[in-house]
Amino acid sequence: MTHPLFRSEIFVESAFEKRFQAMLRSAWRKRSWHVIVADPGSGKTMGIRDLLKTAGGRSVLAVVAPKNNDDEQALGDQLYTALGLPLRGHWSTRKPKLMGHLHQYGTECLIVDDAHDLSLEHLMFIKEVTDQGRLQYDHPLGLCLVAAGRGTTIPLKETLDLPDPTWLQFRRRFDKLEPFCRIAGHTSEEVRDILATLETVYQPLFPQLNLRQWAGTIYTWLTHPVLDPTHSGRVTMDNLMKLVTTALEWTYEAGETDVRAERLKFT
Repeated sequence: MTHPLFRSEIFVESAFEKRFQAMLRSAWRKRSWHVIVADPGSGKTMGIRDLLKTAGGRSVLAVVAPKNNDDEQALGDQLYTALGLPLRGHWSTRKPKLMGHLHQYGTECLIVDDAHDLSLEHLMFIKEVTDQGRLQYDHPLGLCLVAAGRGTTIPLKETLDLPDPTWLQFRRRFDKLEPFCRIAGHTSEEVRDILATLETVYQPLFPQLNLRQWAGTIYTWLTHPVLDPTHSGRVTMDNLMKLVTTALEWTYEAGETDVRAERLKFT
């Protein structure tokens, strides 16, 4: 039977999370705009959740880009919900009030996760809301569009680089130095550091656990072309956690005190 510890969500302040949150915090502090890209499974969503816990109040607001719904209301309703406001009334009545609510609650930065799913209508809505914030309230907002993408792929860049005046205005708001940012996954040494943390997390179940002895081997397995198709030489948190936790579950079920290499290898 699976131990509850294996079912609990574990947040590790890894090197990736430090790089990622530093970018989010910079945007929040400077009220700057960025598209932030990282490999799928890097830990973007967990990093955003952790930032929200420490930000306090509604100074930072995070939503997920609506799936299979391109209407602006779908994104607007997410922002209302994040503010803790009811969705009563027609959208045409609620829409003009949204920026006023953001101003009232002191929201300073918007984060949109899964931003690669944003439609043109969603982007236009973001522009409209932030336009209203500047014109009516003198309340600039930071904006982080957090997207998944591999290799040199930069989601949204093709749209934002269009010569249409609307997109030229939108694009001009982005940070001059880092409009499009890629946050790298974990190096071999960073994988070793994560394994050291996981030894502490799972110490109650495995007092003699020594994952670090397999750090080099785990890094090699997780940078295999199947898991690292762009040959980045970096490891994602999702792949690492799946490998380690599955191996540890098998070890626990077998009544062993430390994980063996073959359990890691064939996960």
